Parts: sequence; C-alpha cells; structure tokens
Amino acid sequence: MINLNVQVAIQFVKGKDEKDHPEIRLFRTDDGKKGQAIYKFLKPTTITIENYKSIQKMYLIDEEGELSTRKIDLLISDNFIKEVKSTYNWYSEEEFERFMRFANRYASSLDNY
Repeated sequence: MINLNVQVAIQFVKGKDEKDHPEIRLFRTDDGKKGQAIYKFLKPTTITIENYKSIQKMYLIDEEGELSTRKIDLLISDNFIKEVKSTYNWYSEEEFERFMRFANRYASSLDNY
C-alpha cells in the first residue's frame, strides 16, 4: 500500500531529514542485475562529531516505504565531519527498479528547494 502523506527523504537519524544534497553515482553489472548507488555528502547536517558513533544506517524514505544500508564511511578532520559516503547495493532487477522509483521521487522533491 502506498502512503501519499510521506515526504521523500534521506535520513541518518530517524525523524531528521538530511538537508545536504548528495552527489550520487550509479554502477551496474553488465547484465544489469546487480549494482550500487554511492551517495557522497560534503556538508552533512544530521551527522555531527557528537552523534556519529550512534549512526547505524542511511534510510531512503518515500511513499512506498523505506530502503536502507549499513555501509557508511565518514571522513573526520579537526573534530569535524568532512564527508559522508554511503553505498546502497541492489541484487536484482526488481530491487533496482524500486531504488530508481525512490531516486526519481527524491530528485523531483529537490525541485521544491
């Protein structure tokens, strides 16, 4: 069931939308079944030096529900979160199509900024 009241968002802390817009790169295998999206945040707003140890996942939230990944890498310099890189992997054409629906909704939501 699709919930039309849900905003499209990326979250590292549940309930707090990440305001930094990431650079996103997609990679797929030749057969198209497996792949990954690498998200790179240069000025993350929800991950701080105080809370970075408690960050467990990156959540991709839209009206269909939630996608998530535990693959998060941080670059910390001078007690400052300089960069966050997170990788979302898919393992089938269906998972890729679901990811792309999220990505299209997320991109469309940026038109409001």
